[in-house]
Amino acid sequence: MCRPSIPVDRSVAVILFAYFAQRGELHDSSAMEPVAARAPNAVVLADPAGPTEGGGMAMYWKEITVNWGESDPFGLVYYPRIVAWFNDTEHELFRIIGFPIEQMIKNDRTTFVMGEIHFRFIGPAAYGDRIVTTITLAEVGEHTLHWNCKAKNAVTGAQVSEGRATRVYARINEDGTLKAQSIPVEMLTALRELGDLKHLGSNSGPTRLAAER
Repeated sequence: MCRPSIPVDRSVAVILFAYFAQRGELHDSSAMEPVAARAPNAVVLADPAGPTEGGGMAMYWKEITVNWGESDPFGLVYYPRIVAWFNDTEHELFRIIGFPIEQMIKNDRTTFVMGEIHFRFIGPAAYGDRIVTTITLAEVGEHTLHWNCKAKNAVTGAQVSEGRATRVYARINEDGTLKAQSIPVEMLTALRELGDLKHLGSNSGPTRLAAER
């Protein structure tokens, strides 16, 4: 979740993922099977002990508007922009539960970095379209959060993209290198209590998205 100074692409994700895997600090990296999606504005309790010990999974959604230059003339959203949509959604979630990423970096020298990403384009999104991005917590590892991600047109409900993302909680060393750390208990507790929070009010007109089953 720490935004790099270079464009986000697959090679960066693979390098970071390989770095932690080689050091033996990345656990449950392959456990990212999709979970059943729920209503886009639902926020459901998650048990950080793992999916086998908890029923629901935390979900968070954010509505955005497609900016000029985020897609080509045919509505194909550029890959780095899809990644940025979900990055922004995740950053907002952490602000909501009291762990702003910028404060984590400044005060604790910790952050969530990109471990692995897989996104695919499904349907068009043109300039000015309203899009609902949804992240669902699929699994929690000792050092990792595994998200299932979807983007849909807020008015028609048509799918725009979907994918998976693994975030690694890491400490930023003095020399700029990263070392995976166990996710703090208080952060896991905040994710557990996410279901007690109300989502931000809609920032635009009505949304007609049917609940998924």
